[in-house]
Amino acid sequence: MNVVLCHQIADFDTLGAAVGLTRLHPGTKIVLTGGTHPKVGEFLAYHRDEYPLIEARAVDPSQLRQIWVVDTQWRRQLGQAAGWLDQPQVQIGLYDHHLEMRGDIVSQQQWLEPVGATSTIVCEQLQAAEISLTPTEATVLALGIHADTGSLTFEQTTVRDVQALAWLLSQGANQRAIATYCAEGLSENLQPLLRQAWANLQQVVHQGYRLGWVLLHTAEYLPGLSRFITQLADLSECDAILLGHSYRQHHLAIIARSHIPNVNVAHLLAPLGGGGHAQAAAVTVTTEAPEAMLQELFTRLREQIPHPPTAAELMSSPVRTVRPETPIADAHRVLLRYGHSGLSVVSAEGELQGIISRRDLDVALHHGFAHAPVKGYMKAPVRTISPTTPLPEIQALMVQYDIGRLPVVNDQGDLVGIVTRTDVLRHLYALNRNRETVCPLPTLNLYEALQQRLPEQLWTLLQRAAAIARERGWQLYLVGGAVRDLLLAIAQGNHHLPTREFDLVVDGVQQEEAAGVHLAQALHALYSETDLQIYGQFQTATLHWPKASALAGFAVDIATARSEFYPYPAAHPEVAASSIRQDLYRRDFTINALAMRLTPPRHGEVLDFFGGQEDLERGLIRVLHPNSFIEDPTRIFRAVRFAVRLGFELEPQTRQYIEYALTSGVFATRDRPTSKRPSLQSRLRNELRHILELPLAPNEHFGGERALTLLAELRALECLDRQVTFDEAAKGRLQLVWKWWPEIPERRQWQTFPLWELELLALIVTVPTAGAIARQLQLGEHLCEWLDTFPQFQQEWQTLRQTTPQRSHHWRFLESHPLPLIVLLAAVLQAEGSAAALAEVTLLREYLWQWRLQKPPLNGHDLQQLGYRRGPQLRQILLALRSAMLDGLVSDRSSAIAYVEAHFPKP
Repeated sequence: MNVVLCHQIADFDTLGAAVGLTRLHPGTKIVLTGGTHPKVGEFLAYHRDEYPLIEARAVDPSQLRQIWVVDTQWRRQLGQAAGWLDQPQVQIGLYDHHLEMRGDIVSQQQWLEPVGATSTIVCEQLQAAEISLTPTEATVLALGIHADTGSLTFEQTTVRDVQALAWLLSQGANQRAIATYCAEGLSENLQPLLRQAWANLQQVVHQGYRLGWVLLHTAEYLPGLSRFITQLADLSECDAILLGHSYRQHHLAIIARSHIPNVNVAHLLAPLGGGGHAQAAAVTVTTEAPEAMLQELFTRLREQIPHPPTAAELMSSPVRTVRPETPIADAHRVLLRYGHSGLSVVSAEGELQGIISRRDLDVALHHGFAHAPVKGYMKAPVRTISPTTPLPEIQALMVQYDIGRLPVVNDQGDLVGIVTRTDVLRHLYALNRNRETVCPLPTLNLYEALQQRLPEQLWTLLQRAAAIARERGWQLYLVGGAVRDLLLAIAQGNHHLPTREFDLVVDGVQQEEAAGVHLAQALHALYSETDLQIYGQFQTATLHWPKASALAGFAVDIATARSEFYPYPAAHPEVAASSIRQDLYRRDFTINALAMRLTPPRHGEVLDFFGGQEDLERGLIRVLHPNSFIEDPTRIFRAVRFAVRLGFELEPQTRQYIEYALTSGVFATRDRPTSKRPSLQSRLRNELRHILELPLAPNEHFGGERALTLLAELRALECLDRQVTFDEAAKGRLQLVWKWWPEIPERRQWQTFPLWELELLALIVTVPTAGAIARQLQLGEHLCEWLDTFPQFQQEWQTLRQTTPQRSHHWRFLESHPLPLIVLLAAVLQAEGSAAALAEVTLLREYLWQWRLQKPPLNGHDLQQLGYRRGPQLRQILLALRSAMLDGLVSDRSSAIAYVEAHFPKP
């Protein structure tokens, strides 16, 4: 076990450095050795679950292998955890920027640097390792640098601190969060006024937000009131505040601050000539009634306050619950399955009994109580909220009581949802990365943009589906590829949205398990020509329009919002009803985890919880979570396909996750004996098909060439077999197949044989286990047999060519084999490249384009006119004539008659 220790009364620098070290050394846990600064505690009230924090009591010192100590060199600042340093098996690493005096911690490794913050040292190592951070990781590291450098104003600040902070901003550090948690000081002459302002501050609570105003009188103007109002707002916990400063005769300086969404104090002060921005503005006016003016502005400020979102809008539903008697181990498995950080405990009658968190379960498991009931470890009584509780009140409860989740209970006492820290943070902060925009996405109503780009019949279909959902009290979303392609079409100025399917998701507060199926059945009643397929296991349904219909070939997939759990790597997922947020989280990449609301009143709203729009702008394929490729390895092929199709790049961290999944041996599950045979290979076959069906791109010799090249670079093709490569020989085989197969005339029964299947055979045909690979991919048995017998087929052909020069023998041999197999033979010989092999390719081409199509000068009717009877002999004569033509013995009708009469006596 590896841990990083923060000093007692942890500040942002020790916390930020610790978080960074957990990224440098995956699997490392953070231990707070004793207390935090108030601002850090407030920050962790929201973000605790986003960092790998564990309680000191959950650590078994005998299991420790590596300890990193950050931002201190003194044992006394580590509390009881200092004793862990004496464990004989432990290696100690030390990070610190306080160089004035060396401490008493003996370490094997030291990183002591003359910089402004320990977080800077860790940032430099993260940069050197090319590790990408999440916005919350970047934010806490940035707070560490701000805190210990006075926001880059202290004398010990170095250029390295500035560079580290700039890099963190590029990684998505949230400026609003930094401004919220960076404290500022006051000058000595302002400090007495703070007490006066606090005593006279007028406060009201409106729409769940605390508002305040105060008027100060001094003889002369006082500088530094910007920091003053910030301190006053922090002290009073006001969400918006007005400060009036009356000085000299009739002069009034007004300063406004607001942290309320959609409230613009610059607009408030603009009529008076003020300036600033939405959150901070100021103006100086002359007035004989300063208090009346301030009260009037305060009234106008209240009118700007929007109705805050309520618990009903923020909450996740349905709620995962366990009974009080549920064993700790079972509850832990539920958390793992659904990715939650806590569970509600309810009685058999549905009464809420308590809450148990992941930390509670971890402690119980650590002490060996896996079989104990959760009621012994849950927190009770439980603080609850109603569906109408506003966001500010929810925030206050979470911070005041350090609660990570608040159950939502209606008037009847029913548990209808739960609001978590994550729900609040998603609304509070749009954690968008501050990076240069490559392909700006314009802000417009996507509902109208979608209508403009869809045929009328498809638009009507969506409107009907939305109307049905609204009637039943559901929310309906268009999700995935259609939303992605719509955003790209808008950004690129395309006025058409090419789509052959819609992916719809039904979500609702009181959710029915099969809501998606019910919606599909209702649409089927309106479109009776469709074929309806229902998949009860996955709570989904699909409507297909037949060829003869107006929407021929179109499909609509409709699902109930659901979450997925993979019981073992590469398995089919197990699904359960969930919320739209969790439904999007189960998807593969950020650019596919986008949803557009179709039901009013907020129709056209785009849900983007994972930065998908930014990745569209940047041209990146980014996976949603680290284990994604282990849970479903075919996503590796999907990532490559999307990258090639859209002209995007694999995000560096995503590429590392791919490499880790491949080296972990996850594809070996295909050979693992199990009663639940994984569906990995059938999904893999479908992905290979999509890749091989990619359109031909510039500088490609066949569709999918760039995708296969990238897969080969990643060594992903080894999932088929370690001997499968995409070298020049393989490229040559696929190039010939791509060029020949569509052009071969009169393919007859092979007319519908798909090109992609032939390309796939060409990719693996030279591997000794090609037939086994084809069976794992669940290709047709006849294709598997072709590959099994291909070496024998090739040997027989070469023996025939060496021993028999007559073309008629070659023709008869080839006529007895399937057309795709002959093309495969040509592809293999072409890739071989020798003069003899290329001569064989020329001969095979002649067979495909000429020999097969040649007809003898005489037909069956002609033979009957010559006196031959109908029967098997006629076919024998016609075959002999074709052979004679190929061997140059017959060239026209007269020579054909002479040949027949000489070789076939008349009856």
